[in-house]
Amino acid sequence: MDLLTKTLLVCLALGLTTAAPASAEKGVAERPDRCEGVEFDAITLDENGTTHFFKGDYVWKGYHGEAQLTSKVFRDMNGHVDAAFRMHHSDNPDLHDHVFFFQDDKVFIYDNHTLEDGYPKTIQEVFPGVPDHLDAAVECPKGECNTDFILFFKDHEVYFFDLSTKTVKNKTWTHLPVCTSVLRWLEHYYCFHGNNFTRFNPVSGLVEEGYPKDARNYFMKCPNFGHGGKYSVPKCSEVKLDAVTMDDAGKKYFFAGRVYMRLDTSRDGLHGFPIARSWKEVANGVDAVFSYTDKLYMIKDNQVYIYKGRAHYTLIEGYPKTLKEELGIEGSVDAAFVCPGQDSVFIIQGRNMLRIDLTATPRVVNEDFPLPLFELDAGFCGPNGINVFKGSHYYEYKSPMLFALSKMVPRPLDITPEMMGCEA
Repeated sequence: MDLLTKTLLVCLALGLTTAAPASAEKGVAERPDRCEGVEFDAITLDENGTTHFFKGDYVWKGYHGEAQLTSKVFRDMNGHVDAAFRMHHSDNPDLHDHVFFFQDDKVFIYDNHTLEDGYPKTIQEVFPGVPDHLDAAVECPKGECNTDFILFFKDHEVYFFDLSTKTVKNKTWTHLPVCTSVLRWLEHYYCFHGNNFTRFNPVSGLVEEGYPKDARNYFMKCPNFGHGGKYSVPKCSEVKLDAVTMDDAGKKYFFAGRVYMRLDTSRDGLHGFPIARSWKEVANGVDAVFSYTDKLYMIKDNQVYIYKGRAHYTLIEGYPKTLKEELGIEGSVDAAFVCPGQDSVFIIQGRNMLRIDLTATPRVVNEDFPLPLFELDAGFCGPNGINVFKGSHYYEYKSPMLFALSKMVPRPLDITPEMMGCEA
């Protein structure tokens, strides 16, 4: 037995040998660390709203944790991913919310992390006119784009694939960095390049001010990084709302201080944002908010701001106006709401609730009701009745009239994590 063999046997006996790293599988690169700065190959949400970040043979699920082999998360998906997106196809429920992956000239479709029968297919079979070896792809639903589109990126070329006509048009966006991955999240579009990202308009490609930004400050949890938005998730027992409303498109919001949150997007994660991000004129907060005829009415002090509702809100020319000019009232407003399909807004001021007909010109108070509750913070009316909020509690009533005429105050209910994304 030679000296080398003897030495090896001694090392084995003493446990001095070093095990190969878990990622050192044949033909597989070492596990990457995204906190060191990674240029992602693809990013997409799955049908459950979990964000997946791809690099080489690996994928990260969510905003923290180690990378895993992609093939162990999405079976039959071996190797790298060029591009990925979650389908939004309002006319085809069989494909809606399925996850699409692109690798070289192939496309893979997954439903609940299971590859659909008959796939992979060539990109040309599924998306005729779209090139192979893509850089990125992202869905763009009708309302954010003119119709349901998929945007495919290759260098500075962007291919708009119309899902209804299966036709493609391309544009050259030299003003946008070359995107190695693109993500649509909460109706905003992010182009990732290097370890940075840039927010852009999906129709024009125009880049918004203040970009690029380091992805490690926003899209993952890394030591010594963080965007310092000064928003921390409150405990449910500490929640105090300023307003709750839902617009005609089904977007439900709550407002608290300088922060708002979309409540109808809980599948993709509940997250607080500065109000200035969407409504810069009321950046310091609101007193009450209600929605009517595709417009959002925001009340702050004695001013009413009206925003036209589309993919993004735009302040209507000539606003703000005073409460007296717009609604025929004066004084501070505690809460406001409009019930679905109705033309009256209910305004809560102290111990009184006013009904105002929004179809009238000029608008005046039609009815004035004393209330069984006072010092209310917010109100919301939906298909199942109304909720009025006071601190971390709320009260349920079947209708505004039952609320106004009630002599008994119902049992207060607790705001829950499922409702507001707060901590229990």
